[in-house]
Amino acid sequence: MNIFIASANDGKIKEIKAILANNSLNLLSILDTEQLNRLGLSIDQDFDVIEDGKTFQDNALLKAKAYADLTKMPVIADDSGLEVEVLDGFPSVNSNRWFDGTVGERNLALLDLLKDKKNRQARFYSVICYFDPANNEANFFDGEIKGQIALEPKGSKIEGFGYDPIFIPEGFDKSFAELGAEFKNTISHRRKALAKLNRYVLQDKHLEQPE
Repeated sequence: MNIFIASANDGKIKEIKAILANNSLNLLSILDTEQLNRLGLSIDQDFDVIEDGKTFQDNALLKAKAYADLTKMPVIADDSGLEVEVLDGFPSVNSNRWFDGTVGERNLALLDLLKDKKNRQARFYSVICYFDPANNEANFFDGEIKGQIALEPKGSKIEGFGYDPIFIPEGFDKSFAELGAEFKNTISHRRKALAKLNRYVLQDKHLEQPE
């Protein structure tokens, strides 16, 4: 069964594919040019969706419908973000858009906003939309992981993307980037949301889980 991942973010695509690897789904993305060509699909690598929703669910649905219109396939779309308690949940749905600069510069800018703040509690939150154009039905699955914002970036860029170098999950003393992508994928907010999606799709489509 072909399912399309509504993202052009290489890090996010790899994470979703890794988490959903142990099932019979064939996960495709805009980066899988050869497979898409074999299916007769040609998608502009610069294709983008304006994420102007007020909630994570709004944005996930916007992306899911846009990619479903393009591919005519069931689509997995994710909208995730970081919410910092002392900043009243900021940056939330604007996690990828509030700062005009590199990811590293953005992380430093967020740390600057927390300068001298004792409360560094935060959470990563994810909403996954599974949209099937065959019946125009959307289902949503969410997940969160609580933690705190580090005092400085920690870990390799190779092992983390986005806010990973400055987020320390609850129960650990290392950032997501330090813990590494493989371990992060076992505990992350996106993992929790995708686990719910996985159960739904396997049950709904009667797909077998490979041993």
